[in-house]
Amino acid sequence: MSTIDIAGIMEAIPHRYPFLLVDKIIDVEQGVSAVGVKNVTINEPFFPGHFPQKPVMPGVLILEAMAQTAGVLAIDYLGDDAKGKVVYFMGIDGAKFRRQVGPGDVLHMKLTKLRGDRKARVWKFEGVATVDGELAAQATLTAMLAAE
Repeated sequence: MSTIDIAGIMEAIPHRYPFLLVDKIIDVEQGVSAVGVKNVTINEPFFPGHFPQKPVMPGVLILEAMAQTAGVLAIDYLGDDAKGKVVYFMGIDGAKFRRQVGPGDVLHMKLTKLRGDRKARVWKFEGVATVDGELAAQATLTAMLAAE
């Protein structure tokens, strides 16, 4: 299994601060699964406005971080076939939030490909986000690979 650092993530997907929500990707099983890691800090731009007395990472941003991890997994698998392509988030099914995520937490997002290959435009992923081994969120994500 391999790792993708922040430079590799930024090469794979177009997101940048303050919307790049994955710090590194570990346990990459190419074309099968990967684990995105997000180190959540009090300096996140959403905390001043999202429950400032008790900062909570918005659930929709946890889903976005999962989608970004899935995008990197797809682009990494496709290699040169991904040149000039972007992964667009298309749908969320069965999203559930089980635990709040806040400053100091390390969010691990395991994405497993359910559908998608070198010829497919539409990909589907099962995602589970945890903190300290405790389930924080889960969802099935659908994405489309398209020209920029």
